[in-house]
Amino acid sequence: MAHVQEDRPEQLEPPLRLLGCSPRGALRAALDGGEEDLGHVKVVRIDTSGRPVQSAAEGELRAWIPSARGPGLVDLTLDPWSERPPLAAREVWDLWGEGSPSEPNRWVDCDAEGRRSWLDTALTNHTHITPDRPPGTTYHLDGSHITDAPGFFCALGEAVNGPAGYFGGGLDALNDCLRGSWGATPPFTLVWHDAAIARTRLGATSHTGRRPPTFEELLTFLAARHVDVRLA
Repeated sequence: MAHVQEDRPEQLEPPLRLLGCSPRGALRAALDGGEEDLGHVKVVRIDTSGRPVQSAAEGELRAWIPSARGPGLVDLTLDPWSERPPLAAREVWDLWGEGSPSEPNRWVDCDAEGRRSWLDTALTNHTHITPDRPPGTTYHLDGSHITDAPGFFCALGEAVNGPAGYFGGGLDALNDCLRGSWGATPPFTLVWHDAAIARTRLGATSHTGRRPPTFEELLTFLAARHVDVRLA
């Protein structure tokens, strides 16, 4: 996609080269017309069916040359306006390459950065088509892989909304989800299986400074919002 953008944000990242592109639509017309201003472009990661998974970069096209990768293809140079995804995003996108994962716990081999990227991807792909389950519903949280705070939110998303589901990526986002329209409406019961793993890995004692919530803080947070957590 390419169109003129009058108010251009400051460039945040070094130029990005896109190799072997097959231009179509507005971009094809701009290249054929010899236009100098190629416009604003968003680079989107897609799965094997062609469905968009997540935005990868956004910015201004500043140059192009014929590509050595084949006739009719071009190499584009993009001045990004947005920060590039972390390196861990590629691993996550590969996990989503065949579409939204249909099995739970596909995120477990990702490190903390990868799990945060998983949460971003799950949020981008969350739909609000299905109404919330009624208050009083019981959800089962698989705690066997909750070794860090992002892991808790990955597991919670799947407990509420199934494989690759999303139900908050941090306390502020979780608070928003608990207000409704994200799959579950309090009050409800959360059975936290293998809770001893998170108790050990997340810690039970708070400390100062910017840091992830501890195990006890998660329990307190949920209890204050009418979630009955039962440790198993």
